[in-house]
Amino acid sequence: MGKERLAAFTDAVLAIIMTILVLDLPKPDPVSWEGVARLGTNLFAYAVSFFWLGIMWFGHHNNWDLIERVSSKTVLLSLVMLFFASLFPYTTSLAAENFMSPVAQTLYGLDVLATTFSNMGLSSSLGEANPTVKFGRLYTIPARVIAADLGMKAAGLVAAVTVWPPAMMVATLASLVLIAVERTRDAGHPHA
Repeated sequence: MGKERLAAFTDAVLAIIMTILVLDLPKPDPVSWEGVARLGTNLFAYAVSFFWLGIMWFGHHNNWDLIERVSSKTVLLSLVMLFFASLFPYTTSLAAENFMSPVAQTLYGLDVLATTFSNMGLSSSLGEANPTVKFGRLYTIPARVIAADLGMKAAGLVAAVTVWPPAMMVATLASLVLIAVERTRDAGHPHA
């Protein structure tokens, strides 16, 4: 399979997932500013998930330009990553509607981590198939940033289970900001 075909498939599936996220947003009742304000956690969860998936797509877009080939392992790991990403509309809706539930936030966090780890596996397989490309644990993001990202997500998950359920959603937002800043810093490189 050519890289263009797999990249187009991944782009299409991520675009569909990101679109489905909005379908789970409830309508304000009543349709007023007060009704919209009551949707605060739903809108927050939607925004975090949308932009988190978006920054993941942005990383794929930038880094796939560097590769020449994909392996069967890459195709399979892409499917695994897309499987976990496809759960985002469900886990986001569950966490938004049950914002103070440790179970809902933990399921959301497990989905975030599963998507992250499968994306890391995908990056590794692309590095193996393209030995001249210098991919780390997650494409070209420095190891220290990946360690901070994983640390924030792990801390958010622990806090969500033990003391404050929304910690997972807040940790995901912090992770999103961290990676977005790194991507912006990386924008001056030829592959960005």
